[in-house]
Amino acid sequence: MTASHPAVLDYPFAAPPPPGEAAEVAPGVWWIRMPLPFALDHINLWLLAGDDGWTLVDTGYGNGATRALWETHFATTLRDRPLGRVIATHFHPDHLGNAAWLSRRFDCPVTMTHSEFLTAHAVLAQHPTHAIGDTCALFAAHGMATDQVAELVGRGNHYRRGVPELPERFTRMLHDDALSVGGAEWRVVCGYGHSPEHASLHDGRRAVLISGDMLLPRISTNIAVWPAMPEGDPLGRFLASIAAFDELPPDTLVLPSHGLPFRGIALRVGQLQAHHAARLAELDDAIRAVREPVSAAQMLPVLFRRELDLQQHFFAMGEAIAHLNHLWHRGRIRRTVATDGAVRFAA
Repeated sequence: MTASHPAVLDYPFAAPPPPGEAAEVAPGVWWIRMPLPFALDHINLWLLAGDDGWTLVDTGYGNGATRALWETHFATTLRDRPLGRVIATHFHPDHLGNAAWLSRRFDCPVTMTHSEFLTAHAVLAQHPTHAIGDTCALFAAHGMATDQVAELVGRGNHYRRGVPELPERFTRMLHDDALSVGGAEWRVVCGYGHSPEHASLHDGRRAVLISGDMLLPRISTNIAVWPAMPEGDPLGRFLASIAAFDELPPDTLVLPSHGLPFRGIALRVGQLQAHHAARLAELDDAIRAVREPVSAAQMLPVLFRRELDLQQHFFAMGEAIAHLNHLWHRGRIRRTVATDGAVRFAA
């Protein structure tokens, strides 16, 4: 874009809607917020008004607290229109957790991308390369301590806690598809790196982007390597994906899954690109300073300068491997695998 960038992000809404209430953020686009049982304690969901019902984008974590709030919305927000379609941006529990429950209650379809649908079923069923044991083996190979690996194994299939059931069928959406809702067209913009085939939705007429987890205003999206692709470069895919958002008009209202809606899309893309460039440079410097092969676990303090609980440690390991793999794919460091499977990186 050649348009000048704002100096700071613009937040047109000072606060989220209270629990159980909804706020209109654009004509026919309503914002509701649901709690999460993590340090990241909320998710934003979006209702799109249509002539014959609502289209819901993302569903919240599949637990009692969220479903109790949904019961309030059934009696108030959804009172005059039924739910006619559920769209899931991706397979993570806070986005897909209630899709089957809502779909069954309203007898409506679930729309998502093919890769996200298949990955959800693979993780819930703990299929090979998607099971917790495979993830723990990957992290052990990258230097995670034995007691931490055992603690992760002990908590079992954590995905099932937030996704107690999944839709058995779905309506597929592809990149650049146009989804019609209430006379408006939302273009599907697929992104990669955070999840296999994440779908954001852009309405050019109203200049609104439902960004999901691909573009967040105050935190960086988790980018991780997982067992199915241990040599992959999800960070490279993520950076290429968000660069496409820079082409959208500068007045686009971004509706993220976490944080407040904002304007200043090019500025935020630039901030995220600079953030990852800085983390990569710090990793590169740290590896060269050690002058011997290092594990991803040894590099955690370089990327995360705070105490991490088990859940945070889980995501931090995947993210550290992703940054190291990216440096390796760019030819800036070497990656070696020992006969016992241990993976190490060196200058």
